[in-house]
Amino acid sequence: MTAVVETSAGLRTEYPFSLPRGYVDENGTVHRNGVMRLATARDEITTQADQRARQNPAYLTVLLLARTVTTLGSLVEVDHFVVENLFASDLAFLQDLYRRINADGHTEVGVSCPNCGHDFAVDVAGDAPGGS
Repeated sequence: MTAVVETSAGLRTEYPFSLPRGYVDENGTVHRNGVMRLATARDEITTQADQRARQNPAYLTVLLLARTVTTLGSLVEVDHFVVENLFASDLAFLQDLYRRINADGHTEVGVSCPNCGHDFAVDVAGDAPGGS
């Protein structure tokens, strides 16, 4: 898995993840592990100006993910075609990850143990020790 990138100020800019199902390429190879980077203002502005997003606002998600998912398995490039062909569960996973790292600033979610009630955090990106 790709190493987590931090700036000299300690800002985390890349987030490794494992897709629930994985992208299946034209050869039948499944690609699950990847990296998403923090979005920039340019990512947001450029994608909103794209004609495909103007014609279909739901397509904005595809464009944003194609810009911010920097690696996926052994694929040379993650483009809109790859994102369009993700399974719905993987698309939903990446949408949630995008929201978490760009709005919330982290990939952790608070949970409680159903047996003892202890509260703890789980890294939903799957890059924490013992992650998916």
